Amino acid sequence: MGRVTERRRVVRIRGGLVGARPDTLVAEEPLEIRLNGKPLAITMRTPGDDFALAVGFLASEGVVAHASDVQAVTYCEGATEDGSNTYNVVNVQLARGVPVPDITLERNVYTTSSCGLCGKASLDAVRTATRFPGLADDPVRVTAGLLGELPDRLRAAQKVFDRTGGLHAAGLFSADGELLDVREDVGRHNAVDKIVGRALQAGRLPLAGAVLLVSGRASFELAQKAVMAGIPVLAAVSAPSSLAVDLALESGLTLVGFLRGPDMNIYAGDHRIVLPAGSR
Repeated sequence: MGRVTERRRVVRIRGGLVGARPDTLVAEEPLEIRLNGKPLAITMRTPGDDFALAVGFLASEGVVAHASDVQAVTYCEGATEDGSNTYNVVNVQLARGVPVPDITLERNVYTTSSCGLCGKASLDAVRTATRFPGLADDPVRVTAGLLGELPDRLRAAQKVFDRTGGLHAAGLFSADGELLDVREDVGRHNAVDKIVGRALQAGRLPLAGAVLLVSGRASFELAQKAVMAGIPVLAAVSAPSSLAVDLALESGLTLVGFLRGPDMNIYAGDHRIVLPAGSR
């Protein structure tokens, strides 16, 4: 199985001094996801939690929603011409009776913002595909003060980032700030899929009452993944996209951006954020 980090020689310049030294880099390798033996998608990811990544991706697509929907997840042997296993091809075998989506060379899905669908079509696709439509009724409330502490808690849990500086992270928190899970990856969407996939495997979807924190921006794709997993609060340390805000307003997702200590922008669902007294 691929390593999470790799070493490379670099020429380093510091304070006018030049020297050569090894540097630790985050690994990036392709992962092909197959569904019932047929190729479905390829994503560039950091090796690790590949099975969770695959089923989390399928949960985001609306293909699966419960652990019982999946019969088996395996690496594909003989993935190369010489028959060796690269551990870069994963097959998800659905349980008997679970509908198999139409798989074509041009994926007719809605998960990426570059898939060619217009904004309304993307919003409609998520609304009709989600298995957990009660997101707007989730009563969870989080104080603004606690929310502001979460980026530091996430950063402290990023083990590989300390060695490489090149990873995104996704953290799943309870409403009282307990860190439930954290995953790192070169792709922020992969980190979220790993979080969702691990929850699905443990039988914990929907993730009602939870807060998802991402280390970068909040794209439509990440908002969609939160909605599909039944997560009521999504927070990001950077900006959201306009379509992510539209989806949050449409679905009942609380969306927070530019979360940096006590400062933040609440773009949707502000009724779930308990503000400091006298702030309104």
